[in-house]
Amino acid sequence: MTDPDYGEAAVVALGANLPGRFASCSLLLDAAVARLAQEGLRVLACSGWWQSAAWPDPSQPSYLNGVALVETGRPPQDLLDLLRGVERDFGRTEGFRNAPRTLDLDLIAFGQCVMETPDLILPHPRAAQRLFVVGPLAQIAPAWRHPVTGDTAADMTQYTTVGRDAVPV
Repeated sequence: MTDPDYGEAAVVALGANLPGRFASCSLLLDAAVARLAQEGLRVLACSGWWQSAAWPDPSQPSYLNGVALVETGRPPQDLLDLLRGVERDFGRTEGFRNAPRTLDLDLIAFGQCVMETPDLILPHPRAAQRLFVVGPLAQIAPAWRHPVTGDTAADMTQYTTVGRDAVPV
């Protein structure tokens, strides 16, 4: 990326299609970003919210999604554990795969780290296919580069295959 502050930033995707205790999914996502900062993460940038049909089942409520770039001194697994804790605190429960949810926090990338453990794969193996992830990322860091392919976030928006209906709101 052109901004050196983003070079080692972690990319966190946020999404929700159930507002839980909040009046709207937008307010929920705003509160989730604030919570990340309260947990000691330095939020370097946050995209606007993007709306898209639920995937793979568009009969579910539509999603709001966005991306935050954060800086942390934690290792990747600790950051993932923190994100899962925030999800639980916001009312996320384990349901079926791709079930509606109050909050989904995905660790998309951690600087240029490439790793695979039973619990964590970095960069996220499907993020580059999802416009509702790379669109918001390109909005705030168009020159961000995928750690494996080297493609920029702006380039990736051109070849996504999932969530092609995603639009900024």
